[in-house]
Amino acid sequence: MPSQKKRPVVLTEADRAGLVRLTKTGVHPASMIMRARVLLALDTSAGEVDAKEVIAARLGVSGETLRLVAKRFADTGGDVHATISRKKRALPPVPSPVTGEVEARLIALACSAPPPGYGRWSLRLLEKHVALIEDIPDLDHSTIGRVLKKRNCVLT
Repeated sequence: MPSQKKRPVVLTEADRAGLVRLTKTGVHPASMIMRARVLLALDTSAGEVDAKEVIAARLGVSGETLRLVAKRFADTGGDVHATISRKKRALPPVPSPVTGEVEARLIALACSAPPPGYGRWSLRLLEKHVALIEDIPDLDHSTIGRVLKKRNCVLT
């Protein structure tokens, strides 16, 4: 059974030449090279395509990989570069609780005098005091340390 009934992969000569060059020369991520080889194997403009199982065995990938690469090619509108390259994430999964204002307040607190009974600020002591302030979100001591390290503030 032919493998490309639903989503045929049709490459132009320029795309095909670029994919061949990518797979044979230079330094590229292995996943990019693997997807380029899959596109070349699924290309219907070069002639009849082998069965999905034959292509998968020859390239050393699964049938699901063939399906996903063909689907991505169709979803990107035939854009070869978008198909073989890694998909960029639009936004980070969780927004950072540390904004510029929070960072400034944290640095000001760390540069102030430590509370009575303490000789200096520690990260865990800063964490406890940040939790007491309402307009600063609760931050972990490791987050506080990263913020202070980024701004080259050393707790002494």
